[in-house]
Amino acid sequence: MQPYELTLADAAEAIRTGRLSPVELVDSVLERIEQVQPRLGAYVSVTADRARHAARRAADEIAAAGARGPLHGIPAALKDLIDVAGTATSASSRVREGHRAPGDSTVAARLSAAGAVFVGKTHTHEFAYGLTTPQTANAWDRGRVAGGSSGGSAVAVAARAATFALGTDTGGSIRVPAALNGVVGLKPTYGLVPRHGVTSLSWSLDHVGPITRTVEDAALVLGALAGHDPRDPASVAAPPADHRPGPGTDLTGLRVGVPGNYYFDHVDPDVEASVRRAIARLAELGARLVDVEIPMTRYIRPTHWGLMVPEASAYHERTLRAVPELYSADVRVLLEAGELMTAGDHLRAQRARTLLRQAWLDMMDTVDVIAAPTVPITAVAAGQTAVTWHDGTVESVSDAYVRLSAPANVTGVPALTVPVGLDPQGLPIGMQLMGRPFGEAAVLRAGHAYERTGTAGGLTPAA
Repeated sequence: MQPYELTLADAAEAIRTGRLSPVELVDSVLERIEQVQPRLGAYVSVTADRARHAARRAADEIAAAGARGPLHGIPAALKDLIDVAGTATSASSRVREGHRAPGDSTVAARLSAAGAVFVGKTHTHEFAYGLTTPQTANAWDRGRVAGGSSGGSAVAVAARAATFALGTDTGGSIRVPAALNGVVGLKPTYGLVPRHGVTSLSWSLDHVGPITRTVEDAALVLGALAGHDPRDPASVAAPPADHRPGPGTDLTGLRVGVPGNYYFDHVDPDVEASVRRAIARLAELGARLVDVEIPMTRYIRPTHWGLMVPEASAYHERTLRAVPELYSADVRVLLEAGELMTAGDHLRAQRARTLLRQAWLDMMDTVDVIAAPTVPITAVAAGQTAVTWHDGTVESVSDAYVRLSAPANVTGVPALTVPVGLDPQGLPIGMQLMGRPFGEAAVLRAGHAYERTGTAGGLTPAA
C-alpha cells in the first residue's frame, strides 16, 4: 500500500508511531496528484513547494515533541472559496483573477494550528452556484459529473489525491459530490464551524465541513474545525463535544427515523434499494427504526430558493454590474434573476424557514437520526441537463441533486453522507444521516457503525 492510500486515521497512527514521516506522506500525495490531475481536474492550483516545506517542518516538530494531534503532517485540500493568506481564492471564476487572500480563514488557521499540510485548492462550481462542477470529472467515470459545488474536493479525496479536504454546503454542496464519488461528507450544524474568510454564496445557508474517506476521519477533522469565532455572526458557542465515534458497532438505543414521504419520492430504484438495505443493516446493528413524516414538504424548495437566490445576488451586486461578462452564463442568469426578487419574498422565506425548522425539530423528538438517500440518482453524464422519472415527470439535474439535501440547510441540522454501494453501472450510492442540532455524535455513531460492518467499505474508483 502506498502512503497516499492511507485514511487520515491510519496515516496519523503511522506518523505517531514513527512508521511514516509527513514528508513521505506529502510526497506520495503530490505524486498521486500529478498522476490523476490531468484526467480529473480536481485542483485549481497545487502548492507543492509550500506543502513540502510544511511537511518538513511538521516532521521536525514531531521528532522534537511528538505529534500535536491526528492532523499533524496530514495533507489536506481546500475548496477554492477558503482563504489561505497570500494565495488566490479564485472561486473557479474569472471574476477573481489576480486575487490574493489578505489572511487565513478561520478554518484554514485552525487546520494549520493542528499541523495539517495544504497541498492545493480544489475546483468549485463557479462561486459555489451549481451542482455539477463542470471543470472536474467524476473519479469513477470521467464521462460523468463530479457533483457540486465542492466537486474538486470530493474527487481529490476519492482519487486519493488528498488525505482529506474541506468543502462548503449551501444546499448539498458537500454531500452531493461526496455521494457521487463514493466518499464521506459532513455538513455540520449551522454555526458550529465558523465561515470567516470563506467566500459566501448565501450567508444564512452556508456551512463548511470535511470530505473524507471514512466517518472516523470526518470526526477527526470536525474536532479541529468546530468552535466559536466572533468574526462570523452566525457562529455559536456550542458545548464542548468529542465527536469521535466509538470502536464498536452496537447501535442499541439509537432511534432511526425512516421517512414515509418526500425522501423516497422520485428516487432511482437502485438508489432506493441500496439505501433501504443500509437502513435494514442499521436495524441489525441494534437501532430501532421509526416511521416519520417529513413536514411542510411543499415549502422546502421555495424556501431554499427564496433565501439563497437574493442573498447570492446581494453578495455579487457590485461585480455583476461592473464585469458581468466575466461570469459564466449559468451563474450570471441566476444572479440576475435574484435581483428581481423583492425584499418581501426574502422575508417570507425567512418566516417559512422558522416554521420549517420548528416542525422539523418537533418531528425529531421521536428519533435521534433520520436515514434517507443523499441524492435520488447517481452521477449523470456530463452535459445531461434533465432526468425523466418513471411517471413521466421531468426534473432538471440540479433540482434533482439538491432536492434531498436542501432540507438540512434550511433547518440547519447536521447531515452526513456515507457510501452504501454501487449501482449496476458501477457508480457510488450514498445514504444521508441527519440529526438534531448539534447532534453530530449520533449521526457519526450511526455512520461509523454502518461503515465498520464492511457492507460498503473500501470503495475505490478506477482513477
